[in-house]
Amino acid sequence: MSNANLYELFSQHFPADADAVFLDGVDGRLLRYSDLPARTGQMVGLLHARGVAKGDRVVVQVEKSIDAVLLYLACLRAGAIYIPLNTAYTPAEVGYFLGDAAPRLFVCSPATRDALAPVAAAAGVAELLDLGADGSGGLVDALAAAPVSDATAGVAPDDLAAILYTSGTTGRSKGAMLSHANLASNARVLHDYWHWRRDDVLLHALPIFHVHGLFVALHCALLGGSRVIFMPRFDVATVLERLPGATVMMGVPTFYTRLLDQPALDRGLCADMRLFISGSAPLLADTHRDFEARTGHRILERYGMTEAGMITSNPYHGERVAGTVGFALPGVLARVADEHGRELPRGEAGVLEISGPNVFRGYWQMPEKTAEEFRADGWFITGDIARMDDDGRVTIVGRAKDLIISGGFNVYPKEIESQIDELPGVRESAVIGVPHPDFGEGVTAVVVPDRSAPISEQSVIDALRDRLARFKQPKRVFVVDELPRNTMGKVQKGVLRDTYKDTFA
Repeated sequence: MSNANLYELFSQHFPADADAVFLDGVDGRLLRYSDLPARTGQMVGLLHARGVAKGDRVVVQVEKSIDAVLLYLACLRAGAIYIPLNTAYTPAEVGYFLGDAAPRLFVCSPATRDALAPVAAAAGVAELLDLGADGSGGLVDALAAAPVSDATAGVAPDDLAAILYTSGTTGRSKGAMLSHANLASNARVLHDYWHWRRDDVLLHALPIFHVHGLFVALHCALLGGSRVIFMPRFDVATVLERLPGATVMMGVPTFYTRLLDQPALDRGLCADMRLFISGSAPLLADTHRDFEARTGHRILERYGMTEAGMITSNPYHGERVAGTVGFALPGVLARVADEHGRELPRGEAGVLEISGPNVFRGYWQMPEKTAEEFRADGWFITGDIARMDDDGRVTIVGRAKDLIISGGFNVYPKEIESQIDELPGVRESAVIGVPHPDFGEGVTAVVVPDRSAPISEQSVIDALRDRLARFKQPKRVFVVDELPRNTMGKVQKGVLRDTYKDTFA
């Protein structure tokens, strides 16, 4: 029986050239593909020495670094379950994850060790190590005495490779269990669908505690045997400096809006680029158009989620339609259904449901919640409201939890946001429902101006009067400097609902 270990798949694609670079740190540090067997083998030896066995959990909350990537790959090799945590989580939040995951090993940053050590002890974590972005910390120190393992654990396709916790905006965070087969299938499909090449150079400015930066970006590069310009974080000056040496960039919409603010962004700077990809949050149609006008490149927007990796993508060859997320990826089935799981006619809005080898194994230690999220026929309920056209192209309308029911009518926020975003003087908007004494929920818009034209609450309301049915029109509009976002650039509508909950009281 062949070994389904994801690391084994990657190793089959390492370049034969001993000098081929995998991670090109902007601080001058390099990690070559030829270094990976020994460097990850030494970390596997350390994991074994600290009692980490196949199937054990390893929770990691560290800054982005080359060593952090090596630790991830070593966990794959060891058959351990890798659990990355957002670096913004507080000690109280980390305590929940440690208690829920019950890891054998917890790795944190040196700067947070003093605060997190008692949290780890209270959760019963057996081993605690720290790892700094500069290569410092107890983990690196301990490597010197660790034996180098040449083994890669044998795993079955459904054995877990990682658990990623969802944001918990609708309750306590859930750990999505992703198998080696889940991650391998998604990596293979994206590598082919986006026409990955051996000579590609990926500009990587994303965090690596998330599906986008850890799995989508790095897995494509590993299967391509490609070079990665590995930035610790998004810095617009560094991106502009390194862009001429790259061929692919993956980012969130805020990356592209910040680049558009730079006069230096032009076609010449992007002459060697072949692909810009955006995800993790909706890309405004204006951003899509402005970026093409400046660079000559149409951004490829795709759609995914923690529980399934990538689900749909605009095509590499063919029309990339602004405001849509393209077609279901090869091997992935998608349908738009009503609340009972019955498929709706094309063009009607409903809940997007999916099936395929990329769909996760369920939620860690939450069998009841897992059962709630799957239909009896095995389809996973994404919770996203979508429309599908006759050709199968998908447009995400919004999250089911963001649906506004006002006066008995269903109101989809994205439809209103799209209209507001087209108004002169508007940079972006977010539409929410807040308690209303007469309508149940009152449609409320929060708008960020771009200063190109004056806007006010009344001007927005007046402009929408002839564009939207009366029940969809915002009853209040608030003009603010910026929208609250999480680390992946998604607007935190829960924060907005809390902020404006007393608007109609």
